[in-house]
Amino acid sequence: MVYLWVDGVYVKAGLEKERAALLVAIAGLVDGRKEVVAVVPGYRESVESWAGVLRDLRDRGLPAPRLVIGDGHLGIWGALRNVWPEADEQRCWNHKVLNVLEQLPRTQHRVAKAKLGAVAYAPTRAEAERKRREFEAWCQQHGYGKAAETLGRDWERMVTFYRYPQEHWRHLRTVNVVESPFAALRLRTDAAKRFKKVERATAVIWKMLMVAQTRFRRLNAPELLAKVYVGVRYEDGIEVTGKEAA
Repeated sequence: MVYLWVDGVYVKAGLEKERAALLVAIAGLVDGRKEVVAVVPGYRESVESWAGVLRDLRDRGLPAPRLVIGDGHLGIWGALRNVWPEADEQRCWNHKVLNVLEQLPRTQHRVAKAKLGAVAYAPTRAEAERKRREFEAWCQQHGYGKAAETLGRDWERMVTFYRYPQEHWRHLRTVNVVESPFAALRLRTDAAKRFKKVERATAVIWKMLMVAQTRFRRLNAPELLAKVYVGVRYEDGIEVTGKEAA
C-alpha cells in the first residue's frame, strides 16, 4: 500500500435520529490499482473509531501507507498519529475550497473559486504560496478575513502532495475516489428512506463499492509507485537525485 484515501460518509441508518457514519478507506497499491479496504460503521468520525479502522488494516497485514489523503475532520489525523505516525498527511482540496466558500457571500463564489483553483493547482509549492498570499490580500481588501484564515488553517497538510510525483498529483489533491461513487450510492440509500440497522446499510454500500471499484481510475505512472514506496524523495513533483538526495 502506497497511498490511502479515507473519508467518513453519512447515511440514514439505525434507529437514532442522527445519521450513521461509515468510515471508508481505499488503498492505492504499488501496481497502480485502487482497492476498497474498509467500510466500517463509526461514531461521528472520532479518533477512536478511525483508530479502530487503521489498527484493523495493520493487523490484516497492510503496511503503513506513505501518504494518507483525507478531509478536515480531526478524528483521522489523531488516529493516524496513534497507529501509523510515519505516514505523511494530505488534506482534501475540495473540502478546503468548500470550507472557504462558506465564509464568503454567494455573489463572490465564482471569483473565489477561480482564485482558489490557482492555489490548489499551482505547479510548485512556492507558486502555491504566492497565490495563497494573493487570495488573502483579496480577502482583506473586501473584508473577508475569515475566508483567508480558513484557507491558511492546516496549510502544511494542504501542500504535502508537492513531495510526491507530479504524475500522481491529480489523485492526491482530493478524496474524489471515495466521494464520486457515493453520488450514486446516496441515491440508493435515500430511496430506501432509512435502514433500520446500520449493518444492513453497510452491507449494501460495501457491495455497491465493489461494483464501483471495477471502474476506479488507476494511478498514473504506476512505475513510480515502487520508488515512492521505498522512500525516494520528490520536490515539487520531481525526483531528487544525486547530491541533492543525500
